[in-house]
Amino acid sequence: MKKAVIVFIVLSIVTLGLTAESFAQRGAMKWKGSGGWGPGTPYNRMYDPAKVETISGTVESVSTAVPMKGMYAAVTLVVKTDKETIAVHLGPEWYIGRLDVNIAKGDTVEVRGSRVAFADKPAIIAAEVKKGDNVLALRDSAGIPVWSGWRR
Repeated sequence: MKKAVIVFIVLSIVTLGLTAESFAQRGAMKWKGSGGWGPGTPYNRMYDPAKVETISGTVESVSTAVPMKGMYAAVTLVVKTDKETIAVHLGPEWYIGRLDVNIAKGDTVEVRGSRVAFADKPAIIAAEVKKGDNVLALRDSAGIPVWSGWRR
């Protein structure tokens, strides 16, 4: 009987030790990261508060695209203004998809953001999108994305 108790205790200690080591190696929580959408990433460094402008127009399409190699997908709009048709990058699909936002083809929007170039084509990285009385805030005045949370 005494032998069985000792074997049970030894097996319990070994099992707990292996479980703890397993969690320590892999981590109990696996962080996914921002997928290239953090405030210090090459994509977000493209946003220049000195180049912020406002455009108004009609949404021609709503889709997803990967702005740079290695990034997670972005929600993008194509907006037709009086002067041009331009791509507007709203933000990461994993963030925009969780918001109560409904922007669709044919909507009239006002976009404030920084003009940039992707593959020699103009685009706007949006800071704010207005649709009627609704405002979708995506970046602060310094260009820090709202999805970056506590890292601001």
